[in-house]
Amino acid sequence: MTYRRAAIPALIGGLILAALLWSAGASTHALHLPGTGGTLGSGTAAELERWLAPWAYDPPTAFRLGAETSGGVGDTATSDGARYRALYGTGLQIRFGALFVLFALGALLLVRRLPPVRGRATAAFLAVWAWGVVAGALAVTVSAPWLIAAAGHGSHRFLPQLAGAASSGRQIVMITSLLAAAATVFTARIAVKDTEPPARAAVPARAARLAATAGTAVVALSLVVLSYDRVAALLQTAFVGSGLLSEPGDLLRQWLLLGGWTGPAGAPAGEWLLYRAVDALALVVVWCALRWLPGLLTRATVPATAAVTVCAIVLGLLVSQLVEIATSPASPYGSFVYKAAGLGHGVPAALTWGLLAGTTAAVVLRVTARNGERGPARP
Repeated sequence: MTYRRAAIPALIGGLILAALLWSAGASTHALHLPGTGGTLGSGTAAELERWLAPWAYDPPTAFRLGAETSGGVGDTATSDGARYRALYGTGLQIRFGALFVLFALGALLLVRRLPPVRGRATAAFLAVWAWGVVAGALAVTVSAPWLIAAAGHGSHRFLPQLAGAASSGRQIVMITSLLAAAATVFTARIAVKDTEPPARAAVPARAARLAATAGTAVVALSLVVLSYDRVAALLQTAFVGSGLLSEPGDLLRQWLLLGGWTGPAGAPAGEWLLYRAVDALALVVVWCALRWLPGLLTRATVPATAAVTVCAIVLGLLVSQLVEIATSPASPYGSFVYKAAGLGHGVPAALTWGLLAGTTAAVVLRVTARNGERGPARP
C-alpha cells in the first residue's frame, strides 16, 4: 500500500480521535449538573471527571485558583491570571495538535505495512487502536510542561508532576481510539479495495520463533525483573538530581516499568500465582504477536516491527488488566468505573520497551533468516 493511499485514512483517524477527545473534554460540565451525582453516584461522577479533565479546555478549579493567587493584588493579579489561563490554553492546543500528528504518523506506518485486507484487517484494527492509546500518552506528556507551569508551581517537583501527567487521561483515550481505529481501517479498506492483496511473506518458522522469543525476553526484563518491588525501589532512589531535574525516580518508573509485583508475603499461594499468571498472559500475547508479525507485515522493516511491537505490548497489558479486573474481588466502592481506573497503566513503558523489543526481534529475524538461506557450511 502506497503512502498516498495510506495518508487519507491516517488523517481521517487523527481528526476523529482529536474531535472525540475534544467533545469528551467539553462534556465535563455535564458532570456538575444537578442530579448527575444522584444518577451516576458521586464516586462515579468524580472518577469520570478525573478521566476527562486532561482533555478539558476550561481550566480546572485548581488551575484557576493558582492563577488568581500567583499575581499578588490588584492589576498585577489580574494580568498574571490572564497569562496563566493563556498558558493553559496553549498547553491544550499543543496537546491536541500533538495527538493528531502522532496518531496520523503512526497510523500511516501501520496501515502501509499492515494493510487491512482479508486476513490482516483484525490485526490492523487492533494495532491502530493500541497506537491511539500510545499517541494519547505521548501527547499528554509533550504538552504537560505548559500545563504544569499554568498551575503556578512549575518549579516544584517538576519531574514527579511530569510522571503523573504522563499517566492521566488514558482511560477515555482507550474508548475514543476504538472509534478512530474503526474509521481508519474502514477508510483504508476502501482505499485498497481495487488493489491486489499483498501475498504473505514466506518466513522460516525457526527464524520467526527465535525473533519472537528474543523480543519477548526484552519485554520480560521490564515486566519480571525491573517490576519486582525491591528492584523498582532501587530504581526509584538510585538517581538524584537538583533543581528541575531532582527526584527523577517517578519518571523513570513511569517509562521503564510495565507492572509491579512482590513475593507472596503471607498471601495464599494460589492467589499470588493467579496474579502472576496475569503477567504471564501479557508475555504470551506479546510472543504470539511477534511470532505472527513477519507473515502479516508486507515488509518486516525495523520501524514497522518496532511500531507493531509497541502496539502488541499495549494490547498484552490491556488483556492482562481486563482479566485482573474480572478476577479481582468486588470493590467496596462498587462501580466498574472505579475498578477500570487502572486500565492503560504502563503505556509509556510499553513505548520504551516496544521499540527495544521490536528492534531486537527485527534484527534477530533478519540475521537468522539470512543464515538459514546460506545453509550449513560445507567442509
